[in-house]
Amino acid sequence: MTPQRSSRTRRIAGAALVVAALTATAACGGGSKDGEEGGDGKAAGFNAAVKGIANPSVKKGGTLKFIGKQDFDSTDPQRQYYGFAWDFSRFYSRQLVSYAPKPGPAGAELVPDLAKAKGVVSNGGKTYTYELRDGITWEDGTPVTSQDIKYGIERTWASDVITGGPAYLRQVLDPKNEYKGPYKDTSADKLGLKAVQTPDAKTIVFNLAKPNGDFEQMLAMPAGSPVKKEKDTGAKYQLKPFSSGPYKFESYSPKKGAVLVRNDKWQKASDPIRAALPDKITVTVNSNIEAIDELLIKGDYDLDMNATGMSQAGRTKALQKHKANVDNIETSFIRYVDIASKVKPFDNVECRKAVIYAADYKSMQTVRGGPEAGGDIATNMLPKSIKGSDDYDPYGILARDGKPDVAKAKAALKACGKPDGFSTNISARSNNPGEVQTAEALQQSLQAVGIKAEVEAIDGAESSTITGSPAVVKQRGLGLVMTGWGPDFPTGQGFSQPLVDGRFIAPNGNYNVSETNDPKINKLFDDALQETDADKAGEIYKEMNHAVSDRAAQMPFIYEKNFTWRSSRLTNAYSTAAYNGRYDYVSLGVVK
Repeated sequence: MTPQRSSRTRRIAGAALVVAALTATAACGGGSKDGEEGGDGKAAGFNAAVKGIANPSVKKGGTLKFIGKQDFDSTDPQRQYYGFAWDFSRFYSRQLVSYAPKPGPAGAELVPDLAKAKGVVSNGGKTYTYELRDGITWEDGTPVTSQDIKYGIERTWASDVITGGPAYLRQVLDPKNEYKGPYKDTSADKLGLKAVQTPDAKTIVFNLAKPNGDFEQMLAMPAGSPVKKEKDTGAKYQLKPFSSGPYKFESYSPKKGAVLVRNDKWQKASDPIRAALPDKITVTVNSNIEAIDELLIKGDYDLDMNATGMSQAGRTKALQKHKANVDNIETSFIRYVDIASKVKPFDNVECRKAVIYAADYKSMQTVRGGPEAGGDIATNMLPKSIKGSDDYDPYGILARDGKPDVAKAKAALKACGKPDGFSTNISARSNNPGEVQTAEALQQSLQAVGIKAEVEAIDGAESSTITGSPAVVKQRGLGLVMTGWGPDFPTGQGFSQPLVDGRFIAPNGNYNVSETNDPKINKLFDDALQETDADKAGEIYKEMNHAVSDRAAQMPFIYEKNFTWRSSRLTNAYSTAAYNGRYDYVSLGVVK
């Protein structure tokens, strides 16, 4: 994801209580006093949105203005996998369960959304039953039905049309991949996924092939959103998604921007999560990160939609002159390099190890902004927020202070039959701040041991069809793919399975770029999913992560941290564990 997400259970009674909860914690955020409306247009203070809620307010109205260097990977809920897109999608899409609108770790709690309550679990953990709320409607005023939810989920099976997005639901509901999706469905009602039943318009029943304790986490993703069959335009649906939330699309121009306005058919009484404070929401895509920072500091926009951190020039100016508008957020993301094991010579593990030993981690960390603006040097591929994470460092990265180990790199090159080095390509997203520069830093350190790597810049919005296509990766010779990932939800499954479980390799929208398909690793996922004790599951995920490290299929280099700007106009800004430290977009408001 480069996408993100998490675990929850407390129920919230209504949207009014959500905003009340925001206001009640004002003292933590440095905003208004308890009981006041807030939203006075003053900067809330450095790290206010990390400590609590910055500038809490119940005021409605105004236009919330997002800007970002990178467009959505898609606005189609079933195709989304970027974390910021998941966060933003709650403005216009709903799920059976979603995340509590609360700051910090409490935001990682699952609460009912379209459903009246969390699922009733039966059949030894394999059956989940939900009853829908009253008053949930589409933007045309018609009811959202259980059939709409089933149809939306079914679209994820049409991976030749609905490219991108997570594969979890396909794995747990149809592990043999027997269903071909609604566009190839020959049944009369086009609702042929047998694992999901809709006995009436307000009841939906899921029958899993095996128990999976993370199932509700999967339903909370945008992939679990309803889609009205009559409004489905296939691959073009992302141009104008049909809203089940408080806002609807007035316009969307890919790589340019979007405008959302109030959905007057949405009923606040039916929605326990969304405060729906602004009257209008705009998104502007600007390819210049330095210009974005200038526009944010100037006050033309409220926040960076991508939330990947300010540029060096931007954060320097912001910290010197506007520190009260800045938050230093520690995310759950890892920045890393996928090493494509099906692209020669990386089919040889020693050639992969040569890259890891030759890499200058310290240089890449510096390019990303150092320990504060970039994050700590990473030694393995499991975030500290996940049970099973540890300090496993098989390549001695911290012992060498992140500097290259040229001797071991050359020994590995000799062992893989390339003593003089080899040539390869590194892909990096041109609109992900610092990624191309980080690739260039890696390029320079590899050159010292004879590995010649050309940097190929790509548009991040096109990742799912370039680095997400194993065929294209091979065709372009992309041996190294610079990327980042945050947990879809806070377990080893939620972080690692799309990246290293061989059963998740897909012809399009593939996130297992290394094409790791190790029977031992695959079985460890199965073993962990059957374990009901979270600590015991964590021990299995630890073993899995060590096995991944030993394969040298990925090269993590940063546990991410960044500086994020929030305008003085912005109200109800708080960092949430649900979106890996990002602000919870659905709670934001603005001073008019």
